[in-house]
Order: sequence, then structure tokens, then C-alpha cells
Amino acid sequence: IFLFVFQIVLLSSLGWFLFFFLERKYFKQILDHFNYNSLGNGTYDQRYLITDQYWKKGNGPIFFYTGNEGDIWEFAQNSGFITELAAVQGALVIFAEHRYYGKSLPFGKDSFNIPKVGLLTVEQALADYAVMITELKKELEAQKCPVIVFGGSYGGMLSVYMRIRYPNIVTGALAASAPILSTAGLGDSRQFFQDVTADFEKFKPACRDAVQGAFQKLNTLAQQKDYRRIQSAFSLCKTPSTPKDIHQLNGFLRNAFTMMAMLDYPYSTHFMGSMPAFPVKVLDLSLAQKASALILFRPTGIVYNSTGQLTCYDLYSLYVECADPTGCGLGFDSYAWDYQACTEIEMCYESNNVTDMFPPMTFTEQQREQYCSKRWGVVPRPGWLKTQFWGDDLSTASNIIFSNGDLDPWANGGIRKTLSPSLIAINIPEGAHHLDLRESNPNDPESVIVARKKESEIIAQWVQAAMKESS
Repeated sequence: IFLFVFQIVLLSSLGWFLFFFLERKYFKQILDHFNYNSLGNGTYDQRYLITDQYWKKGNGPIFFYTGNEGDIWEFAQNSGFITELAAVQGALVIFAEHRYYGKSLPFGKDSFNIPKVGLLTVEQALADYAVMITELKKELEAQKCPVIVFGGSYGGMLSVYMRIRYPNIVTGALAASAPILSTAGLGDSRQFFQDVTADFEKFKPACRDAVQGAFQKLNTLAQQKDYRRIQSAFSLCKTPSTPKDIHQLNGFLRNAFTMMAMLDYPYSTHFMGSMPAFPVKVLDLSLAQKASALILFRPTGIVYNSTGQLTCYDLYSLYVECADPTGCGLGFDSYAWDYQACTEIEMCYESNNVTDMFPPMTFTEQQREQYCSKRWGVVPRPGWLKTQFWGDDLSTASNIIFSNGDLDPWANGGIRKTLSPSLIAINIPEGAHHLDLRESNPNDPESVIVARKKESEIIAQWVQAAMKESS
């Protein structure tokens, strides 16, 4: 482990060095891979980032990041382990942007009009990646180079699906924090917010009671219609006046706690916003100083106003309620994720103020169907993702690493136990959301250093076996 740590410490600076050598390119991608009549062979420009800085040309592996729900630069900046590993194993690195996200909009600003948004599916995205890999391997004369796919969160799900759907193209997959079970409708709908609560409770049991009580006090103020007091307490730009506004405030606050639990890294970060080191701990220190609904105000500043420039909070512009109860974000990317949550990605998660510390907020299949029908003109098909990508019946798959951090509320929605010698679960006790994909940092806990070492060794074995087979 010491040798590995020494090597990675040296390479952590190379990770950022390599990042600056990522070249932005565009790939002429088929609009519709599965219908020859609708758009013929029409194409769109799919963005990808690439570097051959450390590639052993024609021989080294290809490390391919399966882009997820956002701008690909954001993921490249926060997935330094891939470039560090590329420097060790002589790999070509490609970060591919998911269709309908970032700059990869098939129909420009009209991409989210109905029915054009209908080409936003998991299957189309996977086909994009399969075609891109195949064509780039030809272009770069790298037909014999094995491909390892990497991804975090939804991107990790896509890495699993790539190995399952295109094993002829992909040799292996590292799926970090990939909730392939909970997003396929498997498991308990209360689990997610129960696990967010557990993050705070693990640090200090009093946190749960304090936050739970604070939400109850907020509810009392709302029932009394003491809206001006609520506006003052939370520095809202507008005075709430309806139950709908209070519902929005509850979602706004719950989302802040969720983000802090997900991004509970041991150092400050600028991923999905700006966070201090150990945000759960930072919040807990503030909770200990207050004993009213006002304790709920602190997380809003950490999550929504890290720069301190906001003088008040606009509930409806800073947090958008959607088909994902954990939040969809803002801008075009939020439209795309909302549509996916209305079609294939199932996230009927709820809080209840009993098994968790949050206010009762349900999101049933019926509520999802009603919302999605109104917003996108679609009716969800529960169970389709499980049918398509096997759900928890993965016994015939191979060469997949499932990594999860115990601090990540998404972890229990994924694979936590090793299923076979080639379906390997790596659990990281001190890890938040796909911490292992981030570049090495002096403040990394031992558990993530050990995890990365194991991931590196497994991937090297996959690559070696594939090269031997193709020789």
C-alpha cells in the first residue's frame, strides 16, 4: 500500500496536468440508432474530451468515461483517478458527453420540445458510446486496445450497462456509487432519506433529533400561517403564502441536507456547487448552537450561497421540484434529467419524519405518473429498467467493480456484496459519493487509498487478460 500511495501522490499533480491536456472534440453521432425511418441517418455533434498524453499507442488500454447528467468538463475535473491510472497503465483517456447534456444537444435549444426529447433514452446513450468507441478505435488504429469504462452515479450505472449490453466492445467496468437497484424500482422507497439522515446521525445522534424537531416547528409555524416569521427566519425573497410554498420550502431544505451528505468529502470541493471539507460536521457544529426551526437555515447558506453573494433566497429558482425527489438541478441539464426520471429512471423516494428527520413528503408511482403526464406527455413504465438491464439478477455478467462509500446515501441502492470472482463489490467506510473517482488528495482516508489500489490491480488484470487473448 505504501508504494501505491507514494506513486499516486506523485501522480496526483499529474492528474491535473493531464486534465489540461484534454482536447475538446466533436463526434458525428447518429440521432436515432434504432429507427431507420424517423430521421434516416441524421446526426448531431456529440462532444468528447480526449488525451493520449500517456498512451502507449496501439497497445495501451482505452479508459472511457460514460458521461452522465451534466457538462462533461465537470465530470472530467472531478474524476482525476482515471487520469492518474492512465499515467500508470499507459492508457488513452476519453470522457464522452451524454446526449442532451452540456453541449451535446441534438436539436439545440429545441432539444427539449416534444417529441424531439423522445430520443433521450438510456439505450440511445449506450449506443452513442458503443459507436463512438468503435469508430475512434478505427481512427486511432487501436482495434486491439481493450476498453475499460468508468462512471460515477448515473454514469456508473451506464458503465454497468455498457459491459452488459456491449461486452464485445467493453472489457470491464468500474461503476462508482451506481444505484442500479433503487433506480430500477427495487428496494424500500424510504431508504434514501433514511440514509441521508444516518449520515448526520452517525456523526452525532443529537443531529437527527434536532433537525427532526426543527421541521416539526416549521410545520407548526405554517399551520399558524405565520408566513412573515418563516420568511424572516429563512431570508426568503418573497413571503410564502400557500401550502404549495411551504412544500417548496421543505423540498428546498431537504435537498440542502441531501447535497451535504452526498458530498461529505474530507476536503473542500467545487463539484455540483462549492462545499467545505466535511460539510456534515460543519453543519453539526452549527446545530449544536441553536434549538429552533432556525437550525434549518444553516444548510441553505452552505449549499445555495457558498459565495455569500445572495441577500435572499428565491425558493423557485434555486430549487426546482421534479420527478427526482433528490433534485434535478437547474438549466437545460435539469430538463434532461427530469425527462429521464419520468421515463426509465425510477426514483419514487419519500421522507416521513419517522424513519428519517425530514418532513413527510411522498412521491408515489401515481404522483410520478400524474406529474410526468402533465410535464412531458409521457406515462412511466415501472420495471422497464429492470427488464432491460437485469436488475439484481447479474449472475451471468462479468468484469464489473461496484464501489460504494458508506457516507453516500446512494450506496444502499447499489451492489454492496461481491457476487462472483469477477463481480466485485468494494465498500469504502469513509467514502462519500464516488470519492474513489476523484484525484488523490493528502486528506484522503486510508479506506479510499486501499480501494483505489484494489481497483487499479483488478483493472490491470482485465487489461492484461484481454491483451493476451487478442494477441
